[in-house]
Amino acid sequence: MPIYLDHAATTPLRPEALEAMLPFLGATFGNPSSGHAWGRAARTALDEAHERLAAALGGTAREIVITSGGTEANNLALKGAAWVGRARGNRIVTSAVEHHAVGHSLAHLAKFGFEIAEVGVDRTGRVDPDDVAAVVDERTIVVAVMLANNEVGTVEPIREIAERLPRRRSIHLHVDAVSAAPYLDVDVGQLGADTVALGAHKFEGPKGTGALWIRRGTPLLAQAHGGGQERHRRAGTENVAGAVGMAVAYELACAEKPATRARLEGFRTRLAAACTAVEGVEITGHPSARLPGLLSLLCRGADGTAVTVALDLDGIAASTGSACASGDPQASHVLLAMGYGPDEAASALRLSLGRTTTAAEVDEAARVVPRVIGALRDGAVALAADPRTAGLPG
Repeated sequence: MPIYLDHAATTPLRPEALEAMLPFLGATFGNPSSGHAWGRAARTALDEAHERLAAALGGTAREIVITSGGTEANNLALKGAAWVGRARGNRIVTSAVEHHAVGHSLAHLAKFGFEIAEVGVDRTGRVDPDDVAAVVDERTIVVAVMLANNEVGTVEPIREIAERLPRRRSIHLHVDAVSAAPYLDVDVGQLGADTVALGAHKFEGPKGTGALWIRRGTPLLAQAHGGGQERHRRAGTENVAGAVGMAVAYELACAEKPATRARLEGFRTRLAAACTAVEGVEITGHPSARLPGLLSLLCRGADGTAVTVALDLDGIAASTGSACASGDPQASHVLLAMGYGPDEAASALRLSLGRTTTAAEVDEAARVVPRVIGALRDGAVALAADPRTAGLPG
């Protein structure tokens, strides 16, 4: 039976979320902006989705903007905050390990004169709050640091970063919580952020749906223009079914987080022990401040892409890192920022567990994954020593 160990890329849609969505994909198809009965039914469901998401995050319904996913939420927060703050300054501070949704958005802003100051990380992928504070100056208008890294799982000290920002100046703190939301407690009142991005498909909600929490009173320039939807912050006819499914999935994920974390930490420990028994395999990321079900490995002597292909042939889905960078020949910017070399980064393997992962699947993966890594490493060593041993021309 195939084993899915790529939950960091996407998760299966929860049956409860699908069930909640179905009416809005069928008979209850109205436009929430319409005044008739069909429209009112859609509006009621959409408003309830805002309320349920807000309650799970510790915010209010008026602070929630439904988006097309985590990428749009990050784009809206960063570009919206940058342009509205341009009169006060042009400096944006971020970390070297952000998701491309953040990194590429900031690279785009740099084309228009914004200055991007990138803060490095330590060997575990963790940002030092003092390093962030050191590069914040009077021209700084935005600071963007993710809550947990999508490749190595390291959790960042967001609250400590927020506490070090000068209170006398209005600096917008944005947090990409897309990878963290399924497993960590995301309480917007405790984080100290101004905006927080979520993506539904990371916590068994529907793809193509996300949310941005915007602290009440935070100025943000809309990036999509048209109608007055989402309180004029994101134009376009709303995806009611997606919003409803996202709210249901996130409520359930939050209720189950303690049990899910404990179970996944046990599974991850079991799988890590089996994999690191292979010579040359190293766990990357922070040893304790990390997502519970994400195991990031360096398989020295083997190519990470070759390992994932071989695992796929054995019925195990895994990845080398971010799914958003698949097909990119460049080494992981996250691992490079952590101080690993290009050859080491090329050996990366990411095994990510989720709520639906079973003990039997972990046991089978613990048997298969080390065998595959070892075989590919041994083959590479033999080929380097004597190409003829692999049946290839010398």
